[in-house]
Amino acid sequence: MIDLPITADHIRTTLTAYLDEHPEEKPGLAQILDLLDSGADLTVRSEFRGHATAGAILAGPDGRILHVHHLALDKWLLPGGHLESADDALLEAALRELTEETGIPCDAVTTVTQRPAKGEPDHQHIDFRFLFRTTADIGQLQAEEVTGAAWRDADTIGDQTLRQRIAQALR
Repeated sequence: MIDLPITADHIRTTLTAYLDEHPEEKPGLAQILDLLDSGADLTVRSEFRGHATAGAILAGPDGRILHVHHLALDKWLLPGGHLESADDALLEAALRELTEETGIPCDAVTTVTQRPAKGEPDHQHIDFRFLFRTTADIGQLQAEEVTGAAWRDADTIGDQTLRQRIAQALR
Protein backbone atom coordinates (compact mmCIF):
# COMPACT_ATOMS: atom_id res chain seq x y z
CA MET A 1 0.00 0.00 0.00
CA ILE A 2 1.35 3.42 -0.96
CA ASP A 3 1.04 6.19 1.63
CA LEU A 4 -0.45 9.34 0.21
CA PRO A 5 -0.50 12.59 2.12
CA ILE A 6 -3.76 13.96 3.44
CA THR A 7 -5.58 15.94 0.74
CA ALA A 8 -8.08 18.77 0.69
CA ASP A 9 -10.65 16.23 -0.54
CA HIS A 10 -10.03 14.07 2.53
CA ILE A 11 -10.45 17.10 4.80
CA ARG A 12 -13.65 18.12 2.99
CA THR A 13 -15.02 14.55 3.18
CA THR A 14 -14.30 14.44 6.91
CA LEU A 15 -16.00 17.81 7.45
CA THR A 16 -18.98 16.80 5.33
CA ALA A 17 -19.46 13.59 7.31
CA TYR A 18 -19.31 15.59 10.54
CA LEU A 19 -21.81 18.16 9.25
CA ASP A 20 -24.16 15.37 8.14
CA GLU A 21 -24.28 14.37 11.83
CA HIS A 22 -24.24 17.94 13.21
CA PRO A 23 -25.72 20.34 10.61
CA GLU A 24 -26.24 23.01 13.28
CA GLU A 25 -22.46 23.52 13.35
CA LYS A 26 -22.15 24.60 9.71
CA PRO A 27 -22.00 28.35 10.53
CA GLY A 28 -19.07 27.73 12.87
CA LEU A 29 -17.21 25.81 10.17
CA ALA A 30 -17.94 28.25 7.33
CA GLN A 31 -14.45 29.79 7.50
CA ILE A 32 -12.83 26.38 7.08
CA LEU A 33 -15.08 25.51 4.15
CA ASP A 34 -14.29 28.91 2.58
CA LEU A 35 -10.57 28.19 2.91
CA LEU A 36 -11.04 24.84 1.20
CA ASP A 37 -13.10 26.50 -1.55
CA SER A 38 -10.33 29.06 -2.08
CA GLY A 39 -7.82 26.28 -2.74
CA ALA A 40 -5.87 26.82 0.48
CA ASP A 41 -3.67 23.86 1.44
CA LEU A 42 -4.80 23.21 5.00
CA THR A 43 -2.27 20.40 5.41
CA VAL A 44 0.78 22.67 5.63
CA ARG A 45 1.85 24.59 8.71
CA SER A 46 2.70 27.63 6.60
CA GLU A 47 -1.00 28.23 5.86
CA PHE A 48 -1.51 30.71 8.66
CA ARG A 49 -5.15 31.48 7.84
CA GLY A 50 -5.74 27.98 9.20
CA HIS A 51 -4.18 24.55 8.94
CA ALA A 52 -5.39 21.14 10.00
CA THR A 53 -4.19 19.41 13.13
CA ALA A 54 -5.29 16.03 14.48
CA GLY A 55 -5.96 14.99 18.02
CA ALA A 56 -7.20 12.16 20.17
CA ILE A 57 -9.79 12.11 22.88
CA LEU A 58 -8.93 8.95 24.78
CA ALA A 59 -11.42 7.54 27.28
CA GLY A 60 -10.29 5.05 29.87
CA PRO A 61 -12.45 2.21 31.24
CA ASP A 62 -13.92 4.56 33.87
CA GLY A 63 -14.83 7.21 31.28
CA ARG A 64 -12.14 9.65 32.34
CA ILE A 65 -10.29 11.39 29.50
CA LEU A 66 -6.51 11.37 29.07
CA HIS A 67 -4.84 14.80 29.14
CA VAL A 68 -1.18 15.61 28.58
CA HIS A 69 0.76 18.53 30.00
CA HIS A 70 2.24 20.36 27.01
CA LEU A 71 5.79 21.51 27.67
CA ALA A 72 5.91 24.62 25.45
CA LEU A 73 2.40 25.85 26.25
CA ASP A 74 2.61 24.87 29.95
CA LYS A 75 -1.00 23.67 30.02
CA TRP A 76 -3.04 20.50 30.08
CA LEU A 77 -4.43 19.55 26.68
CA LEU A 78 -5.83 16.59 24.82
CA PRO A 79 -3.11 14.71 22.87
CA GLY A 80 -2.65 15.96 19.31
CA GLY A 81 -0.61 18.01 16.93
CA HIS A 82 0.33 18.97 13.40
CA LEU A 83 -0.01 16.72 10.38
CA GLU A 84 3.08 15.08 8.92
CA SER A 85 3.77 14.26 5.27
CA ALA A 86 3.53 10.52 5.98
CA ASP A 87 -0.02 10.86 7.34
CA ASP A 88 -2.59 9.65 4.84
CA ALA A 89 -5.75 10.16 6.92
CA LEU A 90 -6.75 12.48 9.73
CA LEU A 91 -7.73 9.52 11.92
CA GLU A 92 -4.29 7.96 11.46
CA ALA A 93 -2.63 11.29 12.24
CA ALA A 94 -4.61 11.46 15.50
CA LEU A 95 -3.49 7.92 16.41
CA ARG A 96 0.13 8.75 15.56
CA GLU A 97 0.04 11.83 17.79
CA LEU A 98 -1.56 9.84 20.62
CA THR A 99 1.11 7.14 20.42
CA GLU A 100 3.97 9.64 20.11
CA GLU A 101 2.87 11.75 23.05
CA THR A 102 1.69 9.04 25.46
CA GLY A 103 3.41 5.82 24.47
CA ILE A 104 0.04 4.07 24.21
CA PRO A 105 0.24 1.86 21.11
CA CYS A 106 -2.37 2.16 18.35
CA ASP A 107 -3.41 -1.45 18.80
CA ALA A 108 -4.37 -0.72 22.42
CA VAL A 109 -7.11 1.74 21.43
CA THR A 110 -10.37 1.38 19.57
CA THR A 111 -12.18 4.04 17.61
CA VAL A 112 -15.45 5.34 18.99
CA THR A 113 -17.63 6.43 16.09
CA GLN A 114 -17.79 9.66 16.07
CA ARG A 115 2.76 26.49 20.12
CA PRO A 116 4.56 29.33 21.27
CA ALA A 117 7.11 31.49 19.40
CA LYS A 118 8.58 29.55 16.52
CA GLY A 119 8.92 32.48 14.14
CA GLU A 120 5.32 31.99 13.02
CA PRO A 121 2.64 34.67 13.00
CA ASP A 122 -0.63 34.13 14.88
CA HIS A 123 -2.62 31.52 13.03
CA GLN A 124 -5.64 29.26 13.28
CA HIS A 125 -5.55 25.51 13.90
CA ILE A 126 -8.40 23.53 12.39
CA ASP A 127 -8.41 20.66 14.84
CA PHE A 128 -9.91 17.31 13.86
CA ARG A 129 -10.41 15.21 16.99
CA PHE A 130 -11.29 11.51 17.13
CA LEU A 131 -12.67 9.62 20.11
CA PHE A 132 -11.06 6.33 21.17
CA ARG A 133 -11.29 3.91 24.13
CA THR A 134 -8.52 1.96 25.86
CA THR A 135 -7.70 -0.21 28.83
CA ALA A 136 -3.95 0.41 28.36
CA ASP A 137 -1.71 2.22 30.80
CA ILE A 138 0.14 5.38 29.86
CA GLY A 139 3.50 4.53 28.33
CA GLN A 140 6.67 6.51 27.58
CA LEU A 141 5.84 10.20 27.21
CA GLN A 142 7.30 12.28 24.38
CA ALA A 143 9.66 14.30 26.55
CA GLU A 144 10.26 16.98 23.87
CA GLU A 145 6.61 18.02 24.04
CA VAL A 146 4.90 16.43 27.06
CA THR A 147 5.82 16.72 30.74
CA GLY A 148 2.96 14.71 32.23
CA ALA A 149 -0.21 12.75 31.57
CA ALA A 150 -3.31 12.30 33.71
CA TRP A 151 -6.78 10.82 33.44
CA ARG A 152 -9.37 13.52 34.15
CA ASP A 153 -13.14 13.67 34.28
CA ALA A 154 -14.72 14.67 30.97
CA ASP A 155 -16.32 17.69 32.64
CA THR A 156 -12.85 19.27 32.88
CA ILE A 157 -12.84 19.79 29.09
CA GLY A 158 -13.42 23.49 28.55
CA ASP A 159 -15.38 23.34 25.30
CA GLN A 160 -19.02 22.63 26.17
CA THR A 161 -19.95 21.21 22.77
CA LEU A 162 -16.98 18.83 22.81
CA ARG A 163 -17.85 17.79 26.38
CA GLN A 164 -21.44 17.02 25.34
CA ARG A 165 -20.37 15.08 22.24
CA ILE A 166 -17.98 12.95 24.32
CA ALA A 167 -20.61 12.21 26.96
CA GLN A 168 -23.16 11.29 24.30
CA ALA A 169 -20.75 8.98 22.45
CA LEU A 170 -19.58 7.22 25.61
CA ARG A 171 -23.10 6.37 26.78
